[in-house]
Amino acid sequence: MSSGGAEPAQADGQGGADGPGDPSGRPRAGGPQGPPVWQSSRPGSIYDYIRVASFSLGPDGRIDQWSERAEQMLGIPARGALGKDPIEAFVPSELRETGHRKVSEILDGREWTGLVPYRRMEGATADGLAEIYVMPSRGEDGERAAVCVVVDVRALRGIETDLAASQAVFGQSPMGFTLFGTDLRLLRVNERFATVFGGPASKYRGRTPHDFLPRPEAERMTAALARVLETGEPVTELQLVGGVPGEEERRRWSVSLYRLHGASGRPIGVAALAADITGRRRAEREAANARRNLALLNEAGARIGNSLDLETTARTLLDVAVPQFCDLASVDLYQGLLAGDETPPGMSDGSAELRRVAFASAVSDAPLAGTACCVTADGPGPVEVGAVHRYPFNSPCAGALRTARAQIIPGRESDEGPELGVAVVHSTLAVPMVARDTVVGLVQFSRTKGSEPFGERDTALAVELAARAAVCIDNARLYRREHERALILQRSLLPPGDPEAAGLDIACRYLPGTTATEVGGDWFDVIELPGHRTALVVGDVMGRGLRAAVAMGELRTAVRTLALLDLEPAEVLSALDEIARGLGGTGGGRTAARGPSGPARGALEPGAAARTAGTADLSEVYLATCVYAVYDPVTRRATFANAGHLPPVLVQEGEEARLLDVPPGMPLGVGGEPFEETEVELPDGALLALYTDGLVESRHHPLDEGLDAFRAALTDADRPLEDACDHVLTALHTSHGEDDIALLMARVHGVPKDAVGDWNLAPEARSVARARELAREQLTDWGLQDLVDTTELLVSELVTNALRHGHGDIRLRLLLDRTLVCEVWDADLAQPRRRRARDTDEGGRGLQLVGLLSQGWGSRRTPRGKTVWFELALPDGESGASDPAEALLSLF
Repeated sequence: MSSGGAEPAQADGQGGADGPGDPSGRPRAGGPQGPPVWQSSRPGSIYDYIRVASFSLGPDGRIDQWSERAEQMLGIPARGALGKDPIEAFVPSELRETGHRKVSEILDGREWTGLVPYRRMEGATADGLAEIYVMPSRGEDGERAAVCVVVDVRALRGIETDLAASQAVFGQSPMGFTLFGTDLRLLRVNERFATVFGGPASKYRGRTPHDFLPRPEAERMTAALARVLETGEPVTELQLVGGVPGEEERRRWSVSLYRLHGASGRPIGVAALAADITGRRRAEREAANARRNLALLNEAGARIGNSLDLETTARTLLDVAVPQFCDLASVDLYQGLLAGDETPPGMSDGSAELRRVAFASAVSDAPLAGTACCVTADGPGPVEVGAVHRYPFNSPCAGALRTARAQIIPGRESDEGPELGVAVVHSTLAVPMVARDTVVGLVQFSRTKGSEPFGERDTALAVELAARAAVCIDNARLYRREHERALILQRSLLPPGDPEAAGLDIACRYLPGTTATEVGGDWFDVIELPGHRTALVVGDVMGRGLRAAVAMGELRTAVRTLALLDLEPAEVLSALDEIARGLGGTGGGRTAARGPSGPARGALEPGAAARTAGTADLSEVYLATCVYAVYDPVTRRATFANAGHLPPVLVQEGEEARLLDVPPGMPLGVGGEPFEETEVELPDGALLALYTDGLVESRHHPLDEGLDAFRAALTDADRPLEDACDHVLTALHTSHGEDDIALLMARVHGVPKDAVGDWNLAPEARSVARARELAREQLTDWGLQDLVDTTELLVSELVTNALRHGHGDIRLRLLLDRTLVCEVWDADLAQPRRRRARDTDEGGRGLQLVGLLSQGWGSRRTPRGKTVWFELALPDGESGASDPAEALLSLF
């Protein structure tokens, strides 16, 4: 049967390395596919590696056949071998006797196997060693001959060495080593592979990847094997995931594939080398998590704490955590701490009320229901931002608050869990926020299905994030508390309600800076002075915070005290400057402020200010600017003095607003420079505006632009005063909140001439009676008969004192506005002093009587003497006037 009989078998897909024979590639010996058949193999086999050749010896012991393989292997052409005695031709002379004897024995029918040295060509030295298998044979005539099979010993030894080495590598490799045939079935696996998947190595012969890998991974592996077998291009680092018997953890392997070739170059299969990288992947994942955690902490350090607002700080924490660390999160703070209580009831056991200040989610906008029942005013359920709630005592969240330790709260895997759209929370971290050994609130981090549950590293990171945020939130809380207290202090020092003044309509606005800025030292005041005069004050303490507010209160009190002394505006500022410098330093600080380099110049230098008070902080806080104005509604004139403040603005009817030319002077607390006064006439209908720099100056525009805008907003002076204030604040965009804003506006209308009685009296005794007469007539004209007797008595006392203790002409003036004021001028500088008269004294009770019958009395210096005054309340129809007789009798 010729070799052509194998062709049909190949056409049917049987036989050889390509047929579906047994796993070794050999044809099956029988079975359902029929009897064995002849088949041809592709070139290349084990003989290609071991280099087998053949020749034959005739009955005469000479070579009669010489194969081409012998020619290739031994390097002797056929013409150099045929017909020759192999012993004489190829064997060294010293071995020829033995060689002839062996050939004789072979021709006698004896088999022989041995090693034979040979020369590659005639005349050459022995340079080859062959292993010869000699088998006796017979020819057609029955004569004995021999068939010789020659194997190159060196090639054979190399194959043995290679087999031993490959066996060692294959068997002792710490990695999984497998060989796949061309049918993509396993031909062989090493012990490491068998150990991992269980069973002996022979168990896996003929198996496919589907027998030990999950289906998706097996399909990937099979596709890669087919591609390598077809293209010859190796595949490296193919990542496969699967399980092994007896272990719950899934393994990850890195597989490298390369095609195997026979000696003739034909593909004979695919080798696979698999390394278990589960630990490496775990380490890589942990390293990635560590890098992520460090990045989160770095981001948290950069972003959390940039604001002193509680809600902003809480939202920033959640912006950092979601979605980089968790899927949703919330922040709860103790309601009592937010309200200013240091230790709200229930804080120690975690059951106190909390307020949700922030919530963030990457999976849903719905509020977090929580794994521990949150109890709100409406009962258990989701908590909205801003809602007040509490945790039951036995809940995990209350436990975390109580113990100040983070707790991992596993979620329920069923549909009964807290659903957020299509997401279900399966793991929650409840982390208490601890600042300065005090729990201030709770932050919850939650992950939904599809995310890894929280572990120890996650807990440590969450605690660190919560701790950083807690300190910042506590700082913000403390700042808010100080800010609110400063605001309370600051507002308590401002005039209550709408101030009233004779001859002026007053409107004022005070806008504190936003919570992002500290409380400033701006203030304004309206002070009633004797004679229906009014002092208008606006000031600004340099610096911010509670110290600035306290300094403002001290200076405002000092201004009021000095104003009641009825000093001139320049004198008030001079005395206030001394007070400010006393507040800013002690001991020799006042002297140092006036150092030899010049009082103003040296005090304004930062270094000098620091040396003056001992610290730069004190020197800066008690520097202030102030403008002080006194308005007389009778003369309709105002006297201004300025201590480094912005100039007042005056708007007269039909004219544009203008800045009054008031000498600026030096700020309070600098010292050494006198203050100047400027007197300005204010016609009826004029509008006067005093303000602080927060109104006209900001980082968005320079001061000149702000002043121009302020003047433009004030140009229309006809609108109602309250509307004018609102218009100014709107036009100047005061919502920036960079600084406090104080605005004091006054519209002038003066005291009507018929409400003033003014007379000059001669310095003689009859002027007392004349004064009583004038007072009686004037009060009768005003319809104040109820005050006639009291006024006559008190006017008589003041005029009598002016005649007795003073000199020069006497002036009497009565003013009617919200009260009745009587003033008596004389040319003496000595101030009247009230004293207690003894029972036996005949005089000395005049000023006591004035004090008993009047609403108030006092005296002030004038450029040419003094003025003594008293004030009476106007009758209201319900309470009668004081009886002068009873008051007089009460003195005895």
